[in-house]
This record gives sequence, structure tokens and C-alpha cells, in this order.
Amino acid sequence: MKLIIQIPCFNEAESLPITLKELPRAVPGFDQVEWLVINDGSTDDTDMIARTHGVDHVVSFTKNQGLARGFLAGLDACIKRGADVIVNTDADNQYMAADITALTAPILAGGADVVVGARPINDIDSFSPAKKLLQKLGSAVVRFVSRTNIPDAPSGFRAMTREAALQLNVFNDYTYTLETIIQAGQKGMAVVSVPIRVNRELRPSRLVKSINSYIRKSLVTIVRIFVVYKAFRFFMTIGVTELVLGLLVGLRYLYYYLNGDGSGHVQSLILASILLGIGFQTILTAFLADLLAVNRRLMEDVQYRVKKLEHAGMRDEG
Repeated sequence: MKLIIQIPCFNEAESLPITLKELPRAVPGFDQVEWLVINDGSTDDTDMIARTHGVDHVVSFTKNQGLARGFLAGLDACIKRGADVIVNTDADNQYMAADITALTAPILAGGADVVVGARPINDIDSFSPAKKLLQKLGSAVVRFVSRTNIPDAPSGFRAMTREAALQLNVFNDYTYTLETIIQAGQKGMAVVSVPIRVNRELRPSRLVKSINSYIRKSLVTIVRIFVVYKAFRFFMTIGVTELVLGLLVGLRYLYYYLNGDGSGHVQSLILASILLGIGFQTILTAFLADLLAVNRRLMEDVQYRVKKLEHAGMRDEG
């Protein structure tokens, strides 16, 4: 059994040595433990630091691609290098590396495909009240959409099997954390959570440039999750709401019309017509979105089969 620990990096020359110093070279249940760094277009010495500190594999981009694309590139590289289990951690040493054993234990026991480390959010002093609230809100949305029970969905400290990694995609450029859990849940994977510890903060978060920016991007991500993964329910809810409002306004006009005062409430008739028309169009959009969702699932299945054949061929050649 081979475990590969991957670390997405963007200008992490200062913090990476601290993170690597804590990473294990032996984990119970695994014959091999290797490290892989994704150098996401760094302009400092991240690449050199990684190589001089014993990193086994370095995947480099010439231009910064963002955390989500870096994460996926790491998964692909780990699979190509024969990983049976992949652990993702951050370069800023946020997560305690000693908990990798706890993170991989449910997979080794055969009880999980994906394991997410749950941080003690309420006890992290560097998290503002607004960030703590959004972390909990994002996790609640993910639990609802994915039908999983993950208390800390934004956590980047996670382990997954080779099979799970082959099936994951990310459409969001901002972060991979929420979307990958939703995909895993909807694909019927066993997704579990284990409590993990955190280290003191070495630097401010790169994702949270400001509270306003974090709130805006988090809300956009949450709405986008609903649109992409619950498209039928999202548009149908809006469409039915508009139809009901249109009917209520129309009944109001009908009441006045039957009482001989219809000419004074033509505005209600116009508003009812608009709401009913928009509601009907939105319901049609819900059915179209559902058809697109079916097509996306079929394409993902084709992609999974192609990737599996491709990587199986690489293993045979190796």
C-alpha cells in the first residue's frame, strides 16, 4: 500500500520547510509514504525548497492556476505515481501532521472512501466570528446537498482512496473543499469525518484576503453549489413561488373585478401576468437544468472510465 501526501503550494518558501519537517515518512498500514508538492506558479524558491527538503515528486505550473486546479493536478499526479491513498494538507502547517494516522485509519479499516479532518472551529482564535459563522453555514449547505454528515466541510486536511480521487471534478475556481464533498456524497461514496488538531497560524490565509471578500466569495460558492448540484429544486422552487404569487395577485384582481372595480386595479392584472409568465419560464428552466445535470453525470462517468483505463495502463507499464 502506497500513501502519497500532497501539498498545494503558491509562494510557500518560508512555511514549507516547517510543514515538511512535521510530515511522516512512515504511517501505520502503508508500505510506502511519499510526498508530492504542487508548485502552483510560485515566484519564490518553493520549487527548490521542496526538492532540497526531500520531496519525492514536484508538479509545477508556470503560471498560478488557483487552489482548485492545483488540487486536481495533485490528485492526477498521485494516481499516476501509484498512490493507493492520497492525503491532502496545506503548506502553511495549519493541520497537525501527526493526525494523518487518524485521517487514514477509516480508509484502512474499509469504512470510508473519503475522510475529512474536522477542526475545532470554535477554539481557533485566528478565525473571526464572521469566518466561523460562514464555515458553519458552508458546512450546513454541504451536508444538505451531499447527504453527508461533515461538520467542517471547508477543511483541506483530508484523505481519499485512489478510486475516489479518480471520480472527483471541480468546477469552482475558488476552492475545491465544498464541491468535492458534494460530489463524493452524490456518487455514493462513504464520506466520514474525524477530529483533528491544528497548529498555530504561520501566516494569514491566502483565501481570506478580507472579510468582505471572503463573505462575497463564500456566498457565491454556496449559491453556485445549489445551482449546479440541485438545479431542478433550485429553479423549481423559484418558479413555483412566482406562479403562486402571480395567482394570488390575479385572484386579488378578480375579486375587485367581480365587485365592479376592475378598472382601478389593472396594475394587479399586469403584475399577475408577468409573474405567471416568469414562473412558467423558470419551471421550464428547471426541467432543462435537470436534463443538463443528467448529461453531466453521464460525461463524468465516461471521464472516470477513461481515466481508470489510462492509469491502469500506466500501472501495467510500470
